[in-house]
Amino acid sequence: MPSLAFVLSTSLPGIASAALEGGELVVRAELERLIPLMALLRDDPRFRCEQLMDLCGVDFPQRENRFDVVYNLLSVSHNHRIRVIVTTDELTPVPSVHTLWPCATWWERECYDLFGVLFSGQPDLRRILTDYGFEGHPLRKDFPLTGYVEVRYDPERRQIVREPVSLTQDFRDFDFVSPWEGVLTLPGDERAHELRQIMQKLK
Repeated sequence: MPSLAFVLSTSLPGIASAALEGGELVVRAELERLIPLMALLRDDPRFRCEQLMDLCGVDFPQRENRFDVVYNLLSVSHNHRIRVIVTTDELTPVPSVHTLWPCATWWERECYDLFGVLFSGQPDLRRILTDYGFEGHPLRKDFPLTGYVEVRYDPERRQIVREPVSLTQDFRDFDFVSPWEGVLTLPGDERAHELRQIMQKLK
């Protein structure tokens, strides 16, 4: 892997850095050179990354290019993994890699749905996890924890209604007790039950 990092960082255009991080090869690439780089990682006998295992987003709202788009590649032939990272903002699209790995369409749709990252050349850029008409992108760090609207069935009107989220304090349930504390004692676990009771008395 160190030799691959050296080759990638010194001989290929469009790579800002390539180094081992946590035992894995991480390549930080320039957005404009993404497609040629990914084609090389797939087809070059030295790398032979046949599979795109995952594509995901990471949000850093304090940065100008707030999104990292992370590609996790696997070489079955050489039994190694390469992680490729590019950065972008809310308006600049990332070139789609679905022509290299057709499974990327699902991952790119998910990244678009949850983060709002745009992918140029992707013919099916629709939401995939959230509902029709959903507002916003729920994995952005600035997305409100309660969302914007709720969808529920109204039994009086006998229809599904959409309305702004309103959580009344009286109906919120803050239960900080571990669910395991109410578990019954299993046969052979009597000693642990006794210790639990002693600890509860000491509290």
